Amino acid sequence: MTSTPTSHRRSLVAGTVGNFVEWYEFGAYGFFATVIAANFFSTTATSDAESLIKTYASFALAFFFRPIGAAVFGRVGDRIGRRPTLILVLLLMTGSTTLIGVLPTYAAIGAAAPWLLTLVRALQGLSAGGEFGGAVSIMTEFAPPGRRGRYGAWQSFTVALGLLAGAGLAAILATVLSKEALTDWGWRVPFLVALPLGLVALWLRLRLEETPSFTRVQAAAEPRPAGAGEVARAIALGIGRLMGWSAAGYTFLVVMPSYLQATLNATFQQALVATVLANAGFAASILPAGALSDRIGRRPVMVTGAALVVVLAFPLLNLLQDKEAGTAAKGAAVFAAGLVVGLMAGPGPAMLAEMFPTRARYTGLGLAYSLSNAVFSGSAGLIITELIKRTGNIDIPAWYVMVTCAVSVVALLTLRGDDHRRELRD
Repeated sequence: MTSTPTSHRRSLVAGTVGNFVEWYEFGAYGFFATVIAANFFSTTATSDAESLIKTYASFALAFFFRPIGAAVFGRVGDRIGRRPTLILVLLLMTGSTTLIGVLPTYAAIGAAAPWLLTLVRALQGLSAGGEFGGAVSIMTEFAPPGRRGRYGAWQSFTVALGLLAGAGLAAILATVLSKEALTDWGWRVPFLVALPLGLVALWLRLRLEETPSFTRVQAAAEPRPAGAGEVARAIALGIGRLMGWSAAGYTFLVVMPSYLQATLNATFQQALVATVLANAGFAASILPAGALSDRIGRRPVMVTGAALVVVLAFPLLNLLQDKEAGTAAKGAAVFAAGLVVGLMAGPGPAMLAEMFPTRARYTGLGLAYSLSNAVFSGSAGLIITELIKRTGNIDIPAWYVMVTCAVSVVALLTLRGDDHRRELRD
């Protein structure tokens, strides 16, 4: 089977649209964390900080279901195909996201409310775990020669678009609605919007073809199974290469609103504006970084991004903490934070796809990504909020991203310089 320019375009659109829905929801949940805490986890016996920690615990739990989804759906995707598996994943993702918008709150049903929310978040985690591996496999296996970096970068770019859409809608709702209306029902709107978005994504995926790489492997007279030991080692190395991206990405792009409100006493609107700027910087660098990695390699681009986070984490955070600093300077700081994360996120999907053979690509890159995100993204809000509460040290976010990115620099230095020029392995 030979891919065509039409199939290339369809792979990009169908692969990215589900990813957009996924990160739009995760962004909306992160941006409305304080409101959700008040509705689902707040009682007269709990403080605001404790409610927020419980909200982030539910957030983290969904991430820990991602590896299960990556293993289950990855196995299915490597056996029966990328297309049917991605359709199934999308249905689960859309249904669970929409459910959040209609769940009763603690005031309505008491202690059952947080449990129902946590159950739905677990279903979302399963679907999200199956989304990344399939979407990146589709995009990179359809990519023309020499363009895997820019094709894979669209996966990360739609992360930024999804987070921006979630932040933008949250900002609009916070502007046009009163605080009471936002807390009462306004927070539900972003989750209900996921239903029409999911239906559009489903239509696009139903028109998708199977990838040439998967078709070729399935047509082989005696398809060889991928070695379990080889795949396990690649997953472990992939986690090391991704952990800085995972930690810095979620700290700067999702956890920041609650940190600014709870620790630096920013208003909800100010926190959302800062997050929009961070995500704008993230979006601005992703596609150029992916394209650059097709020319000079994944290693120099990703190492530069991780190293810049190590160097800039404290100066950027201290600028945000400085009450004398101007609004423009703080805006530039959060934009720059997003920009350097994009240097890792742009080449990242292609780098992962190149680590695994077609026979195990969906499973392998999905597990590497989901395990890294479960530990270093999903737990970011919980770890940072809890450590600040216990220690009183408001520099915790900087320490968190510095340490994880330093480890990633070491792991990324093991990349071969010519991986971007090699054909994907069957």
